[in-house]
Formats: sequence, C-alpha cells, structure tokens
Amino acid sequence: MDTPFLTPIEKPKSLLWKLLYFFTRKRFGKVITPMKVMAVRLPVAFGSFSGKIGQLDKKLKLPAETVMLVRERVAQLNVCLFCIDIGRAYTIMASMNQAKFDALPDYTRSPLFSEKEKVLLDFVTRLTRDRQMEAELFHKLARHYDERSICEIVWIVASEFYYNMGNIGLNIHSDMICEIAQKKVIPDARGITTRA
Repeated sequence: MDTPFLTPIEKPKSLLWKLLYFFTRKRFGKVITPMKVMAVRLPVAFGSFSGKIGQLDKKLKLPAETVMLVRERVAQLNVCLFCIDIGRAYTIMASMNQAKFDALPDYTRSPLFSEKEKVLLDFVTRLTRDRQMEAELFHKLARHYDERSICEIVWIVASEFYYNMGNIGLNIHSDMICEIAQKKVIPDARGITTRA
C-alpha cells in the first residue's frame, strides 16, 4: 500500500499554512507529502525544526556531493523512498555526478568512488545498518577526515534518520520529485546543462 496512513491535508485552513504550501509548490513543483501529512498537523515550530536542518547543512564544510552521498546512502539503507527521491532530485538540480549516485548501492566495487569515499560509505553503512561502530573503522575514517568532518558525517547520518523515520512511520513514499527535477534540467545540443 503506497498511500500514507493519514490522509494528506490538501487545503489547510490557516493562512500561514496556505503560504507554506504555496512556497513549497513553487520550490518543488508540488506540495510534498510529508508537509501535507505530518507537518500541517503539528505546531509550526515542528516544521520549522525540519527547515533548520537544511539551514544547518549550509554550515557544513564537507563538499555538497559528500553530504548527499551520505544522505542518499542512509535513506537507501533505511528504505525511505521519499528521502531517496527528494535527495536524488537535489543532486540532479545541483548537477552532481548522477553515475556515482546510480552506483551508490554497489559503491564497494565501483571505480567511480575513491578510497576515501569508500571508507566514508563503509562508516555510514555500519552506523546506519548496525547502529554501532568499532574503533578500527573509526580510525580508518580518521585517516581521511579531520575531527570536524567526522562530527559532520555523524550529524548528517543522525539528521537523515530524523527525516527517514518520520516518513517511514507514516507510510510516506516517493513524491516523484526526481521526475520534476529532470524536466527542469534540460541538456542543450552541446551537452551543457541549462535550467528551465
């Protein structure tokens, strides 16, 4: 069953929520299901908290592609179809290497990933899947990343869990945001990407 456990609220009553729906539609091409199912049923401060995660991500020093590799890997392991979809849409709109994101489930054997990225994804996989960490893998990660970066990696995993569990708990699946993103990014005849 692909429908959320709670009926999405398509037409909120409050002016504030009507505005939030408008801006979300403008940003994503539609009002995203987590907003219509969960956020609209909670005080606005809860939705504001979710937005703060995105604001905090802008303060990360890790490259944006690294951040998205971690988020996508966590969402894949947790099988959060909404998060996989919206994350992938972001990578498309940001013109990230799509072949790398296609190969993410098989990163250990893919030549697209550096040794540094493989160690990162091993760490993320172990933490996400088993919810534990051994010193040996941590020290391998520390050979490639400084202390701040390691803390950022753990933050990204933890904050992605927050998104994933909300969507999984309410049976929220893909919103097909990826398809909307692909339509907005149009390759011209020379292979240069332009935005619609």
